[in-house]
Amino acid sequence: MRFRLPIKPDEIPVDEKQQPNDDEANVTPQSASKEAATSRADQVDDDKSDVVNPEFQHGVQSAQAMTQVWSKQHLILAYVMIWIIYFVKNFAFGIIGTLTPYVTSSFKEHSLTGTTTILSTLIGGLFKLPYAKLIDIWGRPQGFALMIACMTVGLIMMAGCNNVQTYCAAQVFYSVGSAGVDFTLTIFIADTSALKNRAFWLGFVGSPYIATVWAYGPATEDILSSMGWRWGFGIWAIVTPVMLTPLFFLFYYNQRKAQKAGLVPERHSQRTVMQSIAYYGKEFDVIGLLLLTTGLALFLLAFNLYSKQPDEWKSPLIICFIVIGGLLLIAFPVYERYIAPVTFIPWSLLLNRTVFFTYTMAASIYLAWYLWDTYFYSMLVVVFSQSVTQATYITNIYSVGSCFWAVLMGILIRYNGRLKWQALYFGVPITILGVGLMIKFREPGVNIGYIVMCQIFIAFGGGTLVICEQMTVMAVSSQQHIPAVLAMESMFINIGSAVGTTIATALWTGIFPQKLAEYLPADAQSNLANIYGDMTVQASYPVGSAARDAINRSYSETQRLMLIAATCLYTVTLASVMMWKDVNVKKIQQVKGRIL
Repeated sequence: MRFRLPIKPDEIPVDEKQQPNDDEANVTPQSASKEAATSRADQVDDDKSDVVNPEFQHGVQSAQAMTQVWSKQHLILAYVMIWIIYFVKNFAFGIIGTLTPYVTSSFKEHSLTGTTTILSTLIGGLFKLPYAKLIDIWGRPQGFALMIACMTVGLIMMAGCNNVQTYCAAQVFYSVGSAGVDFTLTIFIADTSALKNRAFWLGFVGSPYIATVWAYGPATEDILSSMGWRWGFGIWAIVTPVMLTPLFFLFYYNQRKAQKAGLVPERHSQRTVMQSIAYYGKEFDVIGLLLLTTGLALFLLAFNLYSKQPDEWKSPLIICFIVIGGLLLIAFPVYERYIAPVTFIPWSLLLNRTVFFTYTMAASIYLAWYLWDTYFYSMLVVVFSQSVTQATYITNIYSVGSCFWAVLMGILIRYNGRLKWQALYFGVPITILGVGLMIKFREPGVNIGYIVMCQIFIAFGGGTLVICEQMTVMAVSSQQHIPAVLAMESMFINIGSAVGTTIATALWTGIFPQKLAEYLPADAQSNLANIYGDMTVQASYPVGSAARDAINRSYSETQRLMLIAATCLYTVTLASVMMWKDVNVKKIQQVKGRIL
């Protein structure tokens, strides 16, 4: 299907009395239209409507009502608790990820380490799509409680597992719960913050990563040398519910307070059980979500699992995954446009040029990132002779730098109000500069300081773009649809990440062994297979030897092509940002009540 997206030559800031959707995206609601409810909800002027919008779903109405009863002390306490939760959760996440290879190794299945991580991460990411609907219909506190239970069950299963299959299932529970908790907290911030301040609060709650990224490595070593990996999971099975439950009760208390004050419309149902099933099936857009999540799961699994099949891309299983997954993904927009009685995301909003091009921007960023970053750690260890600790520190520059810079960007957006220009004139150019300079500085013998400099540039660019991409889709959406647009953004990120990793793997497997065969001296040719397949063998050759120089040159020339491809892909990012509407978040009032 071809999208027609008219571009206005004169872009002006959105006035606070206007809904920040493009004119071309507005649809006049008609009583016979299957998108009437969602279209009307999009067109409601938040500045003139009632506190609780009758067009919104029950969970959103509850969230709107809660903002009227939050005390200032409770709201500040909630944000402090969220910061603490992210601190502990990021620390735990690092430890759990580091323990995974030791778990699979203890069951003599170390080769399945990557598979368990792929499956759990994929399912955790896809779950955001139905979960966005769940919290809109059921409520934020109820969804949060379910995710706490899911995380805890996963950690208990990890601590007690007796085989890799159980551990893989446990990781799925944990990843779903963890992703759900993160998503709920992001939506809570969207519900309780003024749009002009939201970038700062999103950066603020991400700041604990600056500290935890350095701490979980030594902590994992202590766990393995003392109590063992089972108690490494068991500790967090106790800490997680203790840490998260108080925030749930704070959410639930204020929801009940709003209900007792009569701010939440009562729901009177005369439906039978079957009628209720049909009603919620329609409200959840079950068919649409099944088409989307199943299609995406099959499509992305093909990219992640093809290398484990004997025939790789020619494998019947992989071909079926791609074909069936692709057809289901094509069927999703057709179903949403012409058949669905209640759409997952309003068609008019999906065709909003700012939303659409934010999604292409997010996909291109992650595709380009994984294209060059997949083998970056290996290059640091082999080509630049960095220790494991030093290489880890360098790869963490992006995480630390982007989290730090996101806070500063939040402050800038608070006073400037602009999103498009921060991304267009700083975020994208400095990212391209950092990756482009890596083409020059990837050579063996180059001072590692230049690599660190490039990583800092990329980190500052990433901190700008991540904040701007989230803020942009929220700025042009009504409160009703923020969970849906953020869940769709996550879907595009998953697609970009999977495709980027696959392209990087294809380049590596196709080029690196050929370069080794071309450059290795005669006495090392017999060991080519081991050199190609094992990073420790590559690093074992003395620095300055003919074999090591050949390995380094092969790395450098392979990485050069990856970096060139990634730099070219950032042109898609640049073009996408250019298509955004010039939104001024200082002039948009999206939520009311007690907000920060």
